[in-house]
Amino acid sequence: MGRILAIDFGLKRTGIAVTDPLQIIANGLDTVPTHTLLVFLQTYFSKETVDQVVIGMPKNLDNTDTDSTAGVRIFIKSFRKKFPLIPLEEHDERFTSKLAMQAMIAGGMSKKDRREKGTVDRVSATIILQSYLESKS
Repeated sequence: MGRILAIDFGLKRTGIAVTDPLQIIANGLDTVPTHTLLVFLQTYFSKETVDQVVIGMPKNLDNTDTDSTAGVRIFIKSFRKKFPLIPLEEHDERFTSKLAMQAMIAGGMSKKDRREKGTVDRVSATIILQSYLESKS
């Protein structure tokens, strides 16, 4: 059984999370500059078995697209072209950044560490992945 990988896509940085090989626990993996994301994924896929990728789809409360949605859709097209054999599923990412910040505060993370945007992106990807796993059980 392979891992499930989640992407919290951003215009500058992208947070990435993965499950364990049994697909039970979601863990933050990394934050990468978005322009290097496809190269990062290609390297990761060559080292690890990934059964599926989940990408956070940004939506407003009324289910309309946000300013970021178009960028995610463009990335999805690029991903499917480069990795046609890896299933990619969209997952609602509303509130993940806010939940990530609350989780970091609850976990006792220092204000200095919370200010690092890469940390928020990685935790957001983990929340997207955990939410996806819970929706499948």
